[in-house]
Amino acid sequence: MSRYLYLVRHGEQSGADQGVPDGPLSERGLAQAAAVADRLAGVPFDGAWCSPMQRALDTAAVFMERRPDLVVEPSMLLMDCFPSGPGPDTPEAFDAFFHGITPEEIAAGEAQMADARAEWIRPALDDRHELLITHNFVIGEFVRETFGAAAWRWLGLNQANAGLTIIRVRSRKPPVLICHNDLGHLPPALRTGMPVEQPY
Repeated sequence: MSRYLYLVRHGEQSGADQGVPDGPLSERGLAQAAAVADRLAGVPFDGAWCSPMQRALDTAAVFMERRPDLVVEPSMLLMDCFPSGPGPDTPEAFDAFFHGITPEEIAAGEAQMADARAEWIRPALDDRHELLITHNFVIGEFVRETFGAAAWRWLGLNQANAGLTIIRVRSRKPPVLICHNDLGHLPPALRTGMPVEQPY
């Protein structure tokens, strides 16, 4: 039996480039959300959850507008967070990233992601398809766990807005990464985190 996790990063947020910590989707973000919702229109989801932050709630709302059969429930386990802090094997290049992040924020993120892994990175009794609308670092942590990589390796696993990552959790074998940051549903103008000049 397999549990398929469809991890979607929220659409582009208005004001993110001005440092606004949370807010509604931009016009481009709404178009991104519609594109990934249409991409997954044929998936028979058995459950769907999203981060309770506004940009994820807005992305979930687009899914539900386009799929009246789908109910997306907010989950604190999918909040934006720091999945772990620096450890003895964390490259020095990441020291600046952790500057200003408090021990309390790191502890909260570690506890949250331990619960999130226990909730979703576990076998199901039957085949299931589950949608998780969340954030870059959270998806990076799910991918890190899939590979059994070092605790710090969620860093550098970047997802574009409305990028699609699929993980298959199996009963008697380790989980597998089916795809990561798939942007095939987005035309070049809607792709974020990519080179400005795209030769493809």
